[in-house]
Amino acid sequence: MDLLSFDAVAKTVVRAVLDDVLDPVTVGISGAWGSGKTTVLRLIEDALAPQLPGMDATVLVISTDPWRYDPGVGAKETLISEVLAAVAAELARGEEPGQTPSRTRALLARLRQRVDWAKALQVAARTSLTLQLPSADDLTSLVNTESDNQDADATEPLSRGLEEFRTEFSTLMESPELSHLRRVVVLVDDLDRCLPDTVVDTLETIRLFLAVPKMAFVVAADEHRVADALRVRFPDPGNGQQAGSERYAEEPASLYLHKIVQTTVPLPTLSRFDTEAFLVLLQLSQRLSDQDLAPYIDACVRLRREKGLLDNLTAAVNGNDISTELAFASRMTPILYEKLHGSPRRIKRFLNDLRVRQSVADHRGIVLEPEIVAKLMVLEKLLPDAFTTVLGWLARGELRSRLTRLETAAGRPASDPTTPDAAGPSDEEPAPVPEEETEPTVFDDELIRWAKLPPGLATVDLAPYLYLAAAFSGEQLLDTGLPGRLRDIAANLLSTVRLDQRRVTDADIAALGEDDALSLIEYLARAGRDRPAEQTAAVRGVVRITTAYPATTDRAARLLQSVPASELEPATILTVPADAPAFRSVLEHWKAHAPADPDRIKRALEMALSTGSHA
Repeated sequence: MDLLSFDAVAKTVVRAVLDDVLDPVTVGISGAWGSGKTTVLRLIEDALAPQLPGMDATVLVISTDPWRYDPGVGAKETLISEVLAAVAAELARGEEPGQTPSRTRALLARLRQRVDWAKALQVAARTSLTLQLPSADDLTSLVNTESDNQDADATEPLSRGLEEFRTEFSTLMESPELSHLRRVVVLVDDLDRCLPDTVVDTLETIRLFLAVPKMAFVVAADEHRVADALRVRFPDPGNGQQAGSERYAEEPASLYLHKIVQTTVPLPTLSRFDTEAFLVLLQLSQRLSDQDLAPYIDACVRLRREKGLLDNLTAAVNGNDISTELAFASRMTPILYEKLHGSPRRIKRFLNDLRVRQSVADHRGIVLEPEIVAKLMVLEKLLPDAFTTVLGWLARGELRSRLTRLETAAGRPASDPTTPDAAGPSDEEPAPVPEEETEPTVFDDELIRWAKLPPGLATVDLAPYLYLAAAFSGEQLLDTGLPGRLRDIAANLLSTVRLDQRRVTDADIAALGEDDALSLIEYLARAGRDRPAEQTAAVRGVVRITTAYPATTDRAARLLQSVPASELEPATILTVPADAPAFRSVLEHWKAHAPADPDRIKRALEMALSTGSHA
């Protein structure tokens, strides 16, 4: 399916290769990696491969990829072998069973023998250079499998090489048995990925065929990268500078390339409209059949020509509800268009990565809405510096407060109705900000721009996903604000395994000193606020430390009030000692701001306050 509307490019190339005035011809399709060149080649193949309407002649299409050639066999020999194999198959298709081999068949066999000897020379050269004996496969390839064939004309001396190949191949193409062929079109892909020797040999082979009528080549490659490879073989003697009174108007590498590739069709990068349409169609292709997707592709083509809005796609196709796909594409297009430079491959890869990450998160028990994962993926994949900054907030236990400030700076409401996890407008007061974070924070433009993307995240538990993303990216989450001597203690206290928590003994806590104890309390309280999975362990650790250092209790109580009441776990509530006045005020604060649903939170708070019990 042509999701990129490259059919116009494909039709232009098809018209060129079938133009008798240009016969023979090589057409280039030039574009950066990932711009859709392979897609265009497939469209060309689909257009040429069937018998063309109203034509008695046939177009023989051959697809080749020099990047995948066996490095042990020369690119020239490989490409010629592929062309001869396709011609042999076409010749066999027109023969009757039991038909006596023709002179055309004998000529074809002779040409293939030349290639066999060329391959033999390649093997001999390679084994002599490496001082190795030929392998069994190499020896087998030296045997001319057609030497005993009755098709071969044994009366003529065999020239071991390709010197006379062009003349004989031209004779083959003019034979009556192949008169029905209008064109032999060779589609060459990925040439720009090859080493310089392969690039030169492939182009030399194309040059070999270009004196033969009915031959056409379509080379899909980044013209600049091909020229870079050619400069290794054809350096610029003028080095782009004045050479006496002469100035090289065009360097040898470009002259050589343009001698072989007569015309080039540049492949444009996607526009903003194209990017948005591509995003919509990629999403729809995951749930619609080709038949159901086709009307949307046609509608996108019409809207592009009419300079219409993609919002009109729903009206243009009276069918499925595509509001979700349209909303996603509308949100993602501005930043994907800019950061991925209109590259179809990179856009498609982003969506593939998004689906994989969503699947991994689901299997890890990380439940987030797809639009939240998409926003986080933008941060991770397209804004790596900003991603590192956010991971640092998580490591220091500042994630929630920093995100709240960031979204405020971005002009996003404190209670974002587009956030699936948000409770919506409520009477809950904003979480108190710890004293050490009250100084104004300046965010860079990239972070603010990212924060403007819906949905809002300040009220969402992002910690599990960010830990997962950090693991994938190899980032270490270390709180550089926490002294190294306290990190192991903090890690054990925050562990969800009680055995790890017990490894921190009362003696270890007593040996801390009041300053380190306060540092640990602040760290644990922030972790309990920002990382709900560690909430109960964090609060239990805070209570243990305040028991050893009563002077820190008031500070600990103020910090615990920043844990959102809507995210409380009953186990966390029962960990807080209600018989201590400072902690009782924490329970009362949570009760005052607890949501009505689920009511289990309020019931746990009422039980803790009425009994005064603690874990």
